[in-house]
Amino acid sequence: MMVQERYDIVVIGAGPAGSVAARFAAENMASVLILERDREPGIPVRCAEGVSHNGIAPFIDIDQRWIASRIDVAKLHSPNGETANMYNNGLGYVLERRVFDAALCELAAKYGAHLITKADALDLVWEDGKITGVKYKYSGEIRKVKCDIVIGADGVESRVGRWAGIKTVVRLEDIDTCAQYTLTDIDIEKDTCEFYFGTKVSPGGYIWIFPKSDNTANVGIGLSGHLSHPKGPKEYLDEFVQRRFPKAKITYTMYGGVPTAATLDEIVKDNIMLVGDAARQVNPITGGGVVQAMIAGSIAGKVAAQAVKEKRFDKKFLKEYRKEWDKRLGKTQKTMFLMKERFMNMNDERFNRIVEFCQNIPRDKFSLKTLFTEAVKGNPKLMIDVAKAFLVSKIKMK
Repeated sequence: MMVQERYDIVVIGAGPAGSVAARFAAENMASVLILERDREPGIPVRCAEGVSHNGIAPFIDIDQRWIASRIDVAKLHSPNGETANMYNNGLGYVLERRVFDAALCELAAKYGAHLITKADALDLVWEDGKITGVKYKYSGEIRKVKCDIVIGADGVESRVGRWAGIKTVVRLEDIDTCAQYTLTDIDIEKDTCEFYFGTKVSPGGYIWIFPKSDNTANVGIGLSGHLSHPKGPKEYLDEFVQRRFPKAKITYTMYGGVPTAATLDEIVKDNIMLVGDAARQVNPITGGGVVQAMIAGSIAGKVAAQAVKEKRFDKKFLKEYRKEWDKRLGKTQKTMFLMKERFMNMNDERFNRIVEFCQNIPRDKFSLKTLFTEAVKGNPKLMIDVAKAFLVSKIKMK
C-alpha cells in the first residue's frame, strides 16, 4: 500500500481505542492512517482479556474466532477462605485479544482507514507552534505524514500526550503494577471467573483467574503501585500459583502497568486527542479498559470527522469529545475512582464481611449494584453516587 503524504487524521496505536476511533472517523468520510509500532495489532497481549457481551456488541459482530470462553459466574474469595458466587452480571467473554484486535483493525480498513505496522511514531510535527503531522520510523527510514488531527491511542505509556504538552502523569497509588501468566494443565471451571482479595494475597488489588478453556487460564495480579515494594507482583503471584496450581505449566508471561485513576484532566488540545489507556479511560476498580477504550474511540472518531468537515481543529471544537465522554462514562469513572480509594484501604475483616454478605443474597437478587452499595456502606454520599453511576452507565463493570 502506498502511503499518502497527507491524511485528515493520523491515529497512533492499533489497539481497541485506536482501531475504533479510526473506523468511526473513516466511516464519517475522513481519510485516516493508523500507525502501529508492532508487527501486527494485538501483540504483545497485555490484558486479562475479559469483557462483557453488552460492552463490545455495539461495535463488532460477535465472532467465535476471538472468543476463548463464555463467562456466566464470578466467584469471590475472601481472605478467610470463604467464597461467594456472583450472578446476573450478564454474559461475559474471555477473548483471544490478538485475533480480536485484528478484527477491529479489519473493520476500520473496511471503512477506508489505512494501516501501517512496524511504524514507530517518533514525534509530532510542528509548524509555527501548531501540530501539523507525525514523524515516524518505517523500514529503517524516518518519514513524515501531514494531518489535521492526531489521535493518540498509544497506551498507558503514551508518548503522544507528552509530546503535545499534556500532563499524563498519575500518582503511584493510581497505577497498578501487574503480572500475569497463562497457565495450562490446571483444574478450573470454564464458565467462572475467580477473584481473590486480601492484604496477604494482593494488597490494594486482587488476583484473577480468567479461564480460556477447561484447563487453561489467564492468572494474574494487580498491586497498587505504592504498595508494591518491597514485595512485587511476581512474588505474590508465584506464591499463589504454587498454592493453587502447583502442577501448572506457564505458556505466556506478561508484566505491565494499568492506570486506575480518573480520566486525565486534559484529553484534547488544538489538533490532538487522546483515547483509551493514553487518556486513563479505564475502570479504576477492575482495571478493565477494553470496552471503555471502544466507547471513547467511537466518540473521538465521530468528533474528529466532524472537525474535518467543518475545518475546526481547535481545542474548543474538539472538547465536544470530552463532553460526550463525560456524559457516557467519565462521570461514572469518577465515582468508581472514589470507590477504589475505599477498596484500597479495606482491611481483611471488611473483605470477609462483604463475601459473607454476598453468600446471603438470593441468586435472583444478586447484582453488582447490590455488591458495591454494601462495599461503601457507612458513606451515604458515596452510596448515592454509586446508585447514580449504575443508573446512567451503559456497560457492566468489566
